[in-house]
Amino acid sequence: MQIDQQVALITGGGSGLGAATARAMAARGARVAILDFDAGKGAQLAAETGGFSIKCDVANAAEVEAAVAQSIAHFGDAPRIVVNCAGIASAARIVGREGKLALELFERVIRVNLIGSYNVMSYAARAMMGLAPLASGERGVIINTASAAFEDGQVGQSAYAASKGAIAAMCLPAAREFAKPGIRVMAIAPGLFSTPMMEALPPETTAQIAANIPFPARLGRPEEFGLMACQIVENAYLNGTTIRLDGAVRLPPR
Repeated sequence: MQIDQQVALITGGGSGLGAATARAMAARGARVAILDFDAGKGAQLAAETGGFSIKCDVANAAEVEAAVAQSIAHFGDAPRIVVNCAGIASAARIVGREGKLALELFERVIRVNLIGSYNVMSYAARAMMGLAPLASGERGVIINTASAAFEDGQVGQSAYAASKGAIAAMCLPAAREFAKPGIRVMAIAPGLFSTPMMEALPPETTAQIAANIPFPARLGRPEEFGLMACQIVENAYLNGTTIRLDGAVRLPPR
């Protein structure tokens, strides 16, 4: 699918991987709807990319339904491209100090990362089904964000790894379900990227983390994630799989 003039809906589009994806799509001519829990950051990216900003908590199905409707009303078209980047990376041991359990954190991570992605995929796919197919038969592309942690999660990442593993696991059945209307479903599993979360760490910690990456021996750049999202959209034969984007890193236990 050519990106030019298509509506692209990006969640978590106000910062990090989402912002880089919004910029990459806009640079290729997409009309970008930026959904973000932080209205200020979303509005800033929308102003930069000529897009449309919508405040949205992806874990709230009613807000997602309303956001998709707002995007359609603004652009006059349903999105043909959806990239789910919204997520949190809260970490805690399953059984912490003094026997404290991390049940509340686990539930929150699952709600934002997994249920949030599912909400957006559901409402976006329903809207895509009403679009006329392109010459190729394609109606749309949905890209969810997993993580390298879904295969080699570290200590304290049980909730995060579970949420991202589920995103990877639902990629194929979702792609099979949406094959008839011509909607592709893919997932990207990024490794260690230079996002606001990583940038908040001390330089020596970042250097130690990057030392585990074989090649290129550095943190991933958000624009490389955005590029991968664009390449998935443009390559019509990519469907139903998860692509690791990680410089060949395999995360150690800690």
